[in-house]
Amino acid sequence: MNALDSLYQQVILDHAKARHGDGAMPDADASHFERNPTCGDEITVSLRLDPGTDRIAGLAWQGDGCSISMASASVLTDMAVGRTVPEFLALTEEFRTMMRSRGVGEPDEDVLEDLVAFHGVSKFVMRVKCGMLAWVAAEAAAREATASR
Repeated sequence: MNALDSLYQQVILDHAKARHGDGAMPDADASHFERNPTCGDEITVSLRLDPGTDRIAGLAWQGDGCSISMASASVLTDMAVGRTVPEFLALTEEFRTMMRSRGVGEPDEDVLEDLVAFHGVSKFVMRVKCGMLAWVAAEAAAREATASR
């Protein structure tokens, strides 16, 4: 394993242990539940928008699963808050493209930031859904929150 792969693996392990955003959000504008029936990972993502805007003011999640899905949810929290919903949806699509790459190519670290740590996960088809689970739930919650405005 090269130094970069080791660093990326450490990012995932750190986020899996010290989970950012793990907890309830009673004042959420929308929440969405997703489950990965293949491995049993489950997550509910809740988000709140700044009043009168489409900017994500807060994001929280509750779930249980493998270190990849929990780390991805933690990174999601760090990367979603402060973005507008269209910005967040564009980032989600960039992440989805990388996760479907099967490890081919070089992800744009300027766009994906800590999400590049999951590039190695994209080589393992059975683990892609683990990495995407929280993002799919957040994407649905963001769409629901903006649709209800």
